[in-house]
Amino acid sequence: MSNAPQSSQGPALQNEGPVTRFFRATEINARMLGMLAALVLIWCVFDIASGILRGNFGGLLGGSFLTPRNLWTLLVQTSSIAIMSTGMVLLIVMRQLDLSVGSMLSLVAVSGAVLQVFKLVPVLGVGHPAIWIIAVVACIALGTLIGALNGAVVAYARIPAFIVTLGGLLAYSGLAFYLARGETVAPMDKTYEIFGGGITISWLGPFWSWLLAGVACAAIVFGIANGRRQRLRFKFPLRPMWAEVFLAALGTAAVLGTTLVMNSYPWPFKLIENYAKANNVVIPPGVEDRDGNAICMAGEQVVRCADGLIYYTGFSVPVLIAMVVGLLMTFLATRTMFGRYVYAIGGNPEAAELAGINTKFMIVKGFALMGALVGISSIISSARLNAATNALGGLNELYVIAATVIGGTSLAGGVGTIYGAMLGALMMQSIISGMSLLNLPAAFQNIVVGVVLVFAVYLDQLYSRRVK
Repeated sequence: MSNAPQSSQGPALQNEGPVTRFFRATEINARMLGMLAALVLIWCVFDIASGILRGNFGGLLGGSFLTPRNLWTLLVQTSSIAIMSTGMVLLIVMRQLDLSVGSMLSLVAVSGAVLQVFKLVPVLGVGHPAIWIIAVVACIALGTLIGALNGAVVAYARIPAFIVTLGGLLAYSGLAFYLARGETVAPMDKTYEIFGGGITISWLGPFWSWLLAGVACAAIVFGIANGRRQRLRFKFPLRPMWAEVFLAALGTAAVLGTTLVMNSYPWPFKLIENYAKANNVVIPPGVEDRDGNAICMAGEQVVRCADGLIYYTGFSVPVLIAMVVGLLMTFLATRTMFGRYVYAIGGNPEAAELAGINTKFMIVKGFALMGALVGISSIISSARLNAATNALGGLNELYVIAATVIGGTSLAGGVGTIYGAMLGALMMQSIISGMSLLNLPAAFQNIVVGVVLVFAVYLDQLYSRRVK
C-alpha cells in the first residue's frame, strides 16, 4: 500500500453537501469567489445600463462596458490604486492606517516632475537616457523616506497613525502645491511616459502578450504541481487530483481570457496614422471617410484599413507593473519572516512583542514599504497624464482604503490578502468607470463610493462575528 497521505473521510465529512465538499477540496476562498461574482454582476449591470441609455449595442450584453476598449482602459486605471492597496493591506493587518497616501502621491509626483523639467533637462538636455532613471529612483526613494518618517513618528513618538497620517494628508498636499506653485508641471521625459501606458511603445502587442500568457500558464501549472510535491514531502493532506486539475484549468483560463481581451483592442485611428507616417508604412487603399482617410470595416467596428494595418495593444506597462508588484507583495506577505511578523503583530501586538519581535521597527518598515509603493504609483499616474499637479492624488486615500476593506482586510487587524485588495481595487474602479460611462454627476459618484465603503465595513463586521 502507498504511504502517501490521503484526505480522511470521517462521518462528518461524508455528510457534507456537494458545495461544501467542493470548497474544502479545492481550498477556494468562498469570500473571494463571492467578490468575483459581485464583480461580474457589476460589469453586466453597467453594460446593460450603458446599452439602454446610449443605444450602443457593441458589447456582450448590448452596452459599451464589456468591450475590449473599456476593459483595457479599466485595467490601466486600476493599476495605480491596486499597487498602493497591496501596501495598505499590510498596514491595516498590523492595526495601522495611512490616510496620507493621496497627498503623498501628489508630492512625490510633483517632485519627480520638477526634478525632470527644471533640474535635469537644463543640465543633461532633452531626451537624455539618464533622466527617466534618475526620476524613477528619486520618486521611489522620496516615497520610502516619507513613509519611513510617518512610521517613525507613529512607532517612537507613540502618536496614533490616524493623527499622524491625517496631518500628513494636509502637509504633503501643501508641500506639493508649494513645489508646483499651483501650476501643472509638464511635459515628462519621453521614456518616462512608457510607465503610464498612454503611448504605443508601452504596449506589448499580441505576440509578446501571448508569450507572457504562456509563461504565466506554465508558472501556474508548475506552482500547483510543486505545491502538491511539497505537501507529499511534509506529509500534509493532499487535494484530490480533480481539484488540482480544476485549479490549473481555472488559472490558465483566466490568464488566456484576459490576454484575449487585451489583444482585441485595436489602436485608435490617429495613432495608426501617425505611426504609419513616422515609419513610412503605406496605408492600403480603402473607403475614404469625410477627411479623406482610408477606412474599412472589421466586423461591426470601423477600423483603419483592415488589409494589414490594424495594430492591437496587448498588455500595457502599468498593468504589468501592478501584476509584478502583486506577485512580489504576495511572496513577501506569505513566504518571508517579514510577512509572518506582520500577521503576528496584527493578531496580538503584545504577544508579538513578548515573543521578541521588534514591533516598532516593523511599523517603520511597513510605512516605508507603503511609501515606496506610493512612489511607484506616482510614476504611473504622472507618466499617464504626462504631467503632475498638486491635485493628482486627490481622494486616492479613500479609494485605496475602500479597495483594501472590500478585498477582505479586517480593520481589526490580523486578516487580509494581497490578491483580495487588488480585486477590491478592480471592483472600486469598475464602479467609478461604470458611473463615468453613464455620465453620472461627480457628486453622485462620490456618494456611491462612500456608501460602498461603509457597506464593505458592515459586511466585514458580519463576517467577523460569523467566524467568531
